[in-house]
Amino acid sequence: MRNRILEKRYNYKLAFDWFKKKHWKPFKFQLDTWDAFLDGKSGLLNAPTGSGKTYAMWIPCVMELLETQKRAKGHELKGLRIIWITPLRALSKDICNALQTICNDLKLDWQIAIRTGDTPTSQRVKQLKKAPICLITTPESLHILFSQKQSASYFNSVRAIIVDEWHELLSTKRGIQTELVISRIKNLSNYNLKTWGISATIGNLEEALGVLLGPEYKGERCLIKAQIEKKIEIETIIPDKIDRFPWAGHLGLKLLPQLIPIIDRSTTTLLFTNTRSQTEIWYREILNKKPEYAGIMAMHHGSIENHLRTWVEDALRLGKLKLVVCTSSLDLGVDFSPVETIIQVGGPKGVSRFMQRAGRSGHQPDGLSKIYFVPTHSLELVEGAALKMAAKNNIHENRPPIKNSLDVLIQYLVTLSVGTGFDESTILREIKNTSAYQNITDVEWNWALEFITSGGKSLSNYSEYSRVERKNKSYAVSNKRFSTKHRLSIGTIVGDPVLNVRFNSGGYLGTIEESFVTSLNVGDVFWFGGRPCEFVKIKDMTVYVNKSKRKGGKIPVWGGGRLPLSSKLAELIREKLEDAKHGIFNEIEMQKLKPTIELQQLWSDVPGVSTLLIERTNSKDGFHIFIYPFEGRFVHEILSALIAYRISKIKPFTFSIAMNDYGFELLSDQDIPIEEALEQDLFSIENLMEDIEECINHSGLAKMKFRDIATIAGLIFKGYPGKIISNKHLQSNSSLLFEVFTQYDPSNLLIRQAQEEVITLQLDYQRLVKALKRINSQEIILKYTERVTPFAFPIMADRLRQKLTTEKISDRIIRLQKQLEEIAG
Repeated sequence: MRNRILEKRYNYKLAFDWFKKKHWKPFKFQLDTWDAFLDGKSGLLNAPTGSGKTYAMWIPCVMELLETQKRAKGHELKGLRIIWITPLRALSKDICNALQTICNDLKLDWQIAIRTGDTPTSQRVKQLKKAPICLITTPESLHILFSQKQSASYFNSVRAIIVDEWHELLSTKRGIQTELVISRIKNLSNYNLKTWGISATIGNLEEALGVLLGPEYKGERCLIKAQIEKKIEIETIIPDKIDRFPWAGHLGLKLLPQLIPIIDRSTTTLLFTNTRSQTEIWYREILNKKPEYAGIMAMHHGSIENHLRTWVEDALRLGKLKLVVCTSSLDLGVDFSPVETIIQVGGPKGVSRFMQRAGRSGHQPDGLSKIYFVPTHSLELVEGAALKMAAKNNIHENRPPIKNSLDVLIQYLVTLSVGTGFDESTILREIKNTSAYQNITDVEWNWALEFITSGGKSLSNYSEYSRVERKNKSYAVSNKRFSTKHRLSIGTIVGDPVLNVRFNSGGYLGTIEESFVTSLNVGDVFWFGGRPCEFVKIKDMTVYVNKSKRKGGKIPVWGGGRLPLSSKLAELIREKLEDAKHGIFNEIEMQKLKPTIELQQLWSDVPGVSTLLIERTNSKDGFHIFIYPFEGRFVHEILSALIAYRISKIKPFTFSIAMNDYGFELLSDQDIPIEEALEQDLFSIENLMEDIEECINHSGLAKMKFRDIATIAGLIFKGYPGKIISNKHLQSNSSLLFEVFTQYDPSNLLIRQAQEEVITLQLDYQRLVKALKRINSQEIILKYTERVTPFAFPIMADRLRQKLTTEKISDRIIRLQKQLEEIAG
């Protein structure tokens, strides 16, 4: 039933007429969102990509603002009214165009403005002097606004906060920043603030809604789901020949001849890779194969210079590009209508990520999203089959929120102190109204206050760490130099220090990580942004290069390249293997993989849902144990170290360890007593934490994690623009602070956080526990194999590629592959 009272009060006819002129009709979820928003409710909108989520949220904002203007007897609306938060700067322009189009069509002289890290200083100054009606921005930019002296008055007219792509922020520290923004503006606004999120489908939508609204929200929580079935067509590029002994990375580019016709017959194609390095490689190889693509093909990733990225985005909208090779920088809801086809190279490692990328094509309510999956080795065909099953059954991963990050809290408290200052009791009430800090203890709160005012127990004698001045229960910063340094440091995205890349003759290319540059010698050629660049020199933290005509060259490596296999996708892969174990090969991917799986079954066994396979074999390299949990590389990294440690408790061993997403290998020069280890409950969860701390360099990992935490908390300054401090210097500073805290202030809560983040985030302790519990419920099958099996071969190949040898590794792997194929017959 339509809400006639709301329709009478607000000008729904204006909205209906606008839709009619566009030859559209509002969907039910859009009408429901309008009603809920105009009825003063807050909530979360869940709808497929390209279904009109932006209009569902902006139209009621317009209707409410028109009613406000009407009651003001036509006077100009003043002050900031709507904040629209987006996780990606690339999204802001697209959102701004959509919102401004509606205003222009309705002849509303309202300013919609963008404020991100790319916004020129002159525009930011104008925005502070005269606030727009709607500000499209990021969590970091809002925190920077909090550091301004006029921030309290700037936000007092805000009526609604809309968080776009909330699922992308939810499980990150940027999500905590967003929660803090909402809690602060709720208090600053003169209105009953409405909070709305826009989210793609995730497994924990109810939890996402609760985090967005906060634990003390008393109103009706609206979770609006669009009952629109998004049509997604998934097609796997099947190799003409399937290797029964696959290895990672050898297959992808071999399938390029099958991809070229797909690209040729599509108006515009986005080709996604999982890393920036792979983007550079694929761009180069495609250009070598199709030189006529020059000028109609581009590249897009986060390290490329902003103006070039913006040009690529604009050219995509206008249909000027045939192909863009990209990373997650184009994952989210940017509307590139000309895009017909998506290509995903390599396993996406997550269902939601794959569906999000698929949605870049057919970006209309009734549009078909077409995505091609390109395996980079044969076993990834199982991922292709699992992804099809996930799409069919609408399966998605959870995005768990982060709790109690004290580094983010410390940065936030200093930000407020740099701005208007804060009252202790007021801010404590506000932060307890966030999911992240609802359970903060008095000890933690008081420690944070002491830390920002004195540096805590071990730094109290150093004036540079006494950043905030306290008067009674009020906190503020008066030092202008420190205020400037803090504003430059606001944010929670921490990575390796980057260097600018410039042509010697002039012209900016983008940024590259210091760790890669240190591997270069003068005259070396590397590819960046699709161009061969000859390294000339480093000066003032800038890499100077010349254009090169050489076709070869190194590919830059950026940190954080590997994506973890999600637990949901891992579960689906095990289900597909369970089917194959029982002779069920429904999907074409599994049918093509049938010879490999049958050979695996003949020589050993096939793991699945109810079984864990362990293989034991010998070779000239030594004694091998292969274990196949199918839990993803990140879990296998810690699980393999744990198993190696527990076996070594029986008898001292030295192991080489290798792993992939499907399993791991333990290699020793001694016979490994796997039977005895299994009898002693090898996969037990008893004393798990103690064993983990023994089997890994927990202190070393915590020290590395501490650098990021210390940077966010403001203990380490990364430098002024153009004068970035070197990675070596930053690491030295953070290591020194870590040692000081560990020795003289062992109860320091940032040290505790570093240790906890290693366990919970880096090592994914909860997922490890879940995996071990699953293994303990499975039948363990121990097989003695005469030779390396099809499932073991890619793990062994990864180990060989990590070793130094005078022989080309790929040649040796191919030779071993041929030997095994001859044996298999």
